[in-house]
Amino acid sequence: MSTKDTLIRSYMAGAILALAAAFAVTIAVNTGNFLVASLLFPVGFCMLYLLGFDLLTGVFTLAPLAVIAKRPGATWSGVLRNWGLVFVGNFGGALTVAFFMAVIFTMGFTTEPNDVGVRIGHIGEGRTLGYAEAGFGGMLTLFIRAVMCNWMVSTGVVGAMMSTSVSGKIMAMWMPILVFFYLGFEHSIVNMFLFPSGIMLGGQFTWADYFLYNEIPTVIGNLVGGLTFVGAMIYSTHYKTSPKRNARSSVGVPAE
Repeated sequence: MSTKDTLIRSYMAGAILALAAAFAVTIAVNTGNFLVASLLFPVGFCMLYLLGFDLLTGVFTLAPLAVIAKRPGATWSGVLRNWGLVFVGNFGGALTVAFFMAVIFTMGFTTEPNDVGVRIGHIGEGRTLGYAEAGFGGMLTLFIRAVMCNWMVSTGVVGAMMSTSVSGKIMAMWMPILVFFYLGFEHSIVNMFLFPSGIMLGGQFTWADYFLYNEIPTVIGNLVGGLTFVGAMIYSTHYKTSPKRNARSSVGVPAE
């Protein structure tokens, strides 16, 4: 796609997912039930996917497959360009919603943050400084959570491609997204909303803390998870299917 189209689609994806994250945190605070919040959070993924918008986690998995499968015009430089543009667009969309929600949670920065705003600030502290204080174990946990996040998210993206109906696509996406959110896995684009918003709302951590102790390791983990557990696996067993062990018996020749 053109630079313009890639940026617009990724901007809108980041914004919609950020709204879904704000929606889920609000539900969790108002009901005290994180399971309900997790059950409803996938609405954001469904909306952005059905509208044809692009998330970094999805293109981490899908774009390299075009090169590996030797599709015409697909190159690694093109993949890197796509990843860079989608990152910028996602971040811009998420940051826009982070600012809008911070305005709402503080009455235009004239009052202290409401309960939802306070919760978002604490989430940012725990998932940056909390990992850093745990040292290597904390950073390893962050990385594994990011790997498993995009294992689930990309499973939803690929699953949606297997259906031709809107309802089927929604069901395929809803299940793995619910799993990732409820288990507290790390999603780079969700975090593009949570942490900048947390800083605006008075969270006791810095932009450097956010990037060093969350966003950068999360992006790397999302890339590894999507490429290995979804992209590579699907390519290995669907695009490069091995001969069946009982192929001879299926045509009337006894298997050895």
